[in-house]
Amino acid sequence: MSSQSTINFYVISDSVGGTASQLGQAAMTQFPDADIKVSAYPFIRGTDTLISILEKAVSDDAIVLHTLVNEELNKTAHLFCKEHGLVCFDPLSPIISELEKRSELAPIQKPGALHLLDETYFNRIKAIEFAVKFDDGRDPKGFLEADIVLLGISRTSKTPLSMFLANQNYKVANLPLVPEAHIPEQIFQVDSKKIVGLTSDRKALNSIRRERMLTYGMNPDTEYSKLDRIDRELAYAKKLYDKLNCLVINVSNKSIEETAAIIVNTLQIEHKQYEQQ
Repeated sequence: MSSQSTINFYVISDSVGGTASQLGQAAMTQFPDADIKVSAYPFIRGTDTLISILEKAVSDDAIVLHTLVNEELNKTAHLFCKEHGLVCFDPLSPIISELEKRSELAPIQKPGALHLLDETYFNRIKAIEFAVKFDDGRDPKGFLEADIVLLGISRTSKTPLSMFLANQNYKVANLPLVPEAHIPEQIFQVDSKKIVGLTSDRKALNSIRRERMLTYGMNPDTEYSKLDRIDRELAYAKKLYDKLNCLVINVSNKSIEETAAIIVNTLQIEHKQYEQQ
């Protein structure tokens, strides 16, 4: 067994991610003794979500393998990885580029065009579409239809976690918490067992928010990243979580996969207890 530390491997796609996963697995089978941790991020639709994942990849010193066919997402990934010295492999672009050159036709840029559409795939797509539609509290009606409702202040991984859970066929809606904003009345109508309150450590949030501002080319020392502002937001969130009596998870030292596992396991336990009553 190798004595080397864990190698983080990020698989990113604007579809299911099957192509990238198979390529990655083909390479990893050549290193059966290596300690490799794979993190999958399928169905990426926006640049903000993509950047937040790539920021985490930087902190994990990860190898990134992506099959982003959307031109804007592909360019964003390429530029970010180049600027941050992130090892990144994009196996589709060279092939697509050569085919475009020889055929004199433009690619359709349609994610997942290769997949055979079965019932499981359609259900996953529906869950992903639900997560996109009800991301960031865009429509409060989604809270009443969701399997899971995520609450959290800024930079507590609400959107990436929503997408990860949606890939497991859970309908997820999330709401950003801001002390100055009104909490939709639908939140108080949701079964508290379906609600998850996300929190983090103040210093971790300060670091993440400062880095976020730098990514946008802005001054990192803004009201958004100040510790007293973060403390106020955390206190506001805790008060709401106590009122809702919901599951609370500190995400500061957890991966998306770890947080998702806690949520899913809790839901399954609650479901079993309900069936036994």
